[in-house]
Amino acid sequence: MIYQRKAYERLLQWKQQQGRTSMLIEGARRVGKSVLAEEFGRREYARCLLIDFSEAPTEVFDLFLHQRHDTNSFFRYLFAFYAFQPVERDTLIIFDEVQFCPQARAFTKQLVKDGRYDYIETGSLVSIQSNVKDILIPSEEESLELNPFDFDEFLWAMNEKPLADLIQDCYRHKKPLPDALHRKAERLFREYMLVGGMPQAIHAYITDNSFMSADQVKRSILRLYRRDIEKYGAIEAKNIAAIFDEIPAQLSRHEKRFRLSSLKKGARYQTYQTAFFWLADARLINPCYRSTDPSIGLGMNMEQSAVKCYMADTGLLITHAFSDGTITADSIYRDILFGKIGLNEGMIVENIVAQQFKASGHKLFYFTKPDEETRKSRIEIDFLLPEPYENAAGHYRISPIEVKSGKRYSTASLDKMKTIYGKHIGTEYVLAPKPFASQGDRVQVPLYMSGIL
Repeated sequence: MIYQRKAYERLLQWKQQQGRTSMLIEGARRVGKSVLAEEFGRREYARCLLIDFSEAPTEVFDLFLHQRHDTNSFFRYLFAFYAFQPVERDTLIIFDEVQFCPQARAFTKQLVKDGRYDYIETGSLVSIQSNVKDILIPSEEESLELNPFDFDEFLWAMNEKPLADLIQDCYRHKKPLPDALHRKAERLFREYMLVGGMPQAIHAYITDNSFMSADQVKRSILRLYRRDIEKYGAIEAKNIAAIFDEIPAQLSRHEKRFRLSSLKKGARYQTYQTAFFWLADARLINPCYRSTDPSIGLGMNMEQSAVKCYMADTGLLITHAFSDGTITADSIYRDILFGKIGLNEGMIVENIVAQQFKASGHKLFYFTKPDEETRKSRIEIDFLLPEPYENAAGHYRISPIEVKSGKRYSTASLDKMKTIYGKHIGTEYVLAPKPFASQGDRVQVPLYMSGIL
């Protein structure tokens, strides 16, 4: 079950630096970190040693605790224990699940300086206090965030790389796909929304051609996440679980901003701030914060307590939404696929766009402006992205983005946004299940192209 990942190219670039840093691959559990690291080691090095700290014996932990003063002795004992023969300057050593041995992560500073071998670490929850306590994070460590499969990677796994390339080419040349291929891309994107981007779920779907098989995998992943919350959430476990369980209900609301009052009357953000951080660090959610000023430097005007809490994987969101049953029937998935069931499609579509933006490296911000008389939102913009604006000599402007789940829609918020904040606004985007089209500064982009923005 080896699928092509975009992160592989990033690892190749790192390897060309010839051992000047270690590489930490971060990501949610079951997102494919270990598989990527092992495949990279197998293909790009003469020898590869994987040390899995989630199951390593005490003797291995003792080496990292007591032999760091002498790298020669450390290597002799380590290689003898694993009966491993390295090739100098052509060996990769993988510290898998490094969060279970923080001392190994700190030790990479000396190992990189030693220069004989290359090092990749993989881990989840690597930033929580218990996993960085009493260690110095090495400055020689780079990091790579591995997200669930984006739509390109899903198409590659489905043997649809020519279609993926055509979608990229059409966006680059600002033209729509031919009708038949547009319909095919839309169908595959809807399948991607339902299956999600977790490698095991995709593999189950491809192997069995069954949404139900993918659903079984996703339920096992959600159970794993719940166990992690109970085991590693410490005193915040109750709050973390409460937020996690509430995500589908919150996203099904029109505004989608997470309302803490649904958890407890009078709840304040300060009480749950650590829980939100834990979920974000575990890569279980993609938080999207309200920016109070739609201008360059969105993070400087971020209202942290006004957050939309998207799930990191949309396929998991759908299974999570139906978690009251032991399994989600294949027929329910197909009804969702063909729009025959009353699930809030806006929730799914907005979540998948957030997922694509996150995979493309964007930080997530939204914007609302209430009417001063009614106090209801007069402007609601789903996402804000800074990007070069052609009509401003390539200088950065803010691109407001509205996400539509249906083919009929209005653009009242975009119209008002341009009128009020014109000098800050660049290209305006409407992401909808319709072909590519543009008129002036406004561009209609099919949902399957959202990852290209």
